[in-house]
Amino acid sequence: MSNAAEAPRQNRVIDLKAGAHMMVLDAGIFCIFHAAGQAPAGPAGLPGVRISRAPGTPPGIVAVSTFEEDGWIGGSNGAALVRVMRGPAAVLVTTYQEPDSLHAAPRLQVAQLAGPVTTAPSQSAVPESAPASPAAEKVETAAEQAVSKDISAHIQRRGDVTGGIGHWMGVPGSQGWIEGFSIAPENGVPVADIEYQAVLGKGWLSPWAEGGQYCGSRGMALPILGLRVRLKGESAKTLKIRLTASFTDGTRLGPVDGSEALEAESLAPLEAFLLEIVPENEALVEPEAPAKAAPKARVAKAADAPAKPAASRKRKSAAVS
Repeated sequence: MSNAAEAPRQNRVIDLKAGAHMMVLDAGIFCIFHAAGQAPAGPAGLPGVRISRAPGTPPGIVAVSTFEEDGWIGGSNGAALVRVMRGPAAVLVTTYQEPDSLHAAPRLQVAQLAGPVTTAPSQSAVPESAPASPAAEKVETAAEQAVSKDISAHIQRRGDVTGGIGHWMGVPGSQGWIEGFSIAPENGVPVADIEYQAVLGKGWLSPWAEGGQYCGSRGMALPILGLRVRLKGESAKTLKIRLTASFTDGTRLGPVDGSEALEAESLAPLEAFLLEIVPENEALVEPEAPAKAAPKARVAKAADAPAKPAASRKRKSAAVS
């Protein structure tokens, strides 16, 4: 066969099944995710969905963040966080399928996580009367230089920060929330043996992220409300995760088993967490907090009331077909 005859095969274009929908949202923060019971993604990564700011919507009105770096919501576990500064505003939902697919187009659900947003994404939502303590920031900066970089997080007003397992990520009492994080142990536990989720709302968690993957948002001024971390593989047979966390309302929870989702009853943003990997039979011991907790913060008595995993709560949702 001649090269001329082979060329069309090598450069062929495949026409996918695609559909486009305009979704209008009021002001607030929303989680858009796949409805349950749908076909999983195939080898080509389809079906899938892409959510973007709709044409004609002015810049700065809508911000979209997905858990994949390229903005793709594939498979059945993907989700997107959409922040609408001024509503109503439109987002474009585009679905993609294999050309010979016999399944219906992907169906989505929308859950509102928070009401109207009063500050721009680039601004701090914390009153200027309560800035992070300079002394606390110096303590944390010195600690970052002295420990490994097992954990990285994007923290309000500070940007990307790294730290080690067994050390606090963020400063309790700092009032600077965490927008997202990743965990990649440098020693002791293979990266493939750890996975984690971010709490997005009451009963709402992000898809499981594998070791080294970023979980949460970055640059949207959108906090996560807690986290959940677990081990798998051989590591889960002899080790366990221990978590302690503090929140911007002064609540402090833990230490608890990392398989429980740690979140404040008030749904206050997460400002700091301590992740430890300990032997399976080691007892839970209250860790010492770094400088410096807010003096008037309400502190939960974790020893008397251990943290509970996130419980499902019914929310109003809208299906997109």
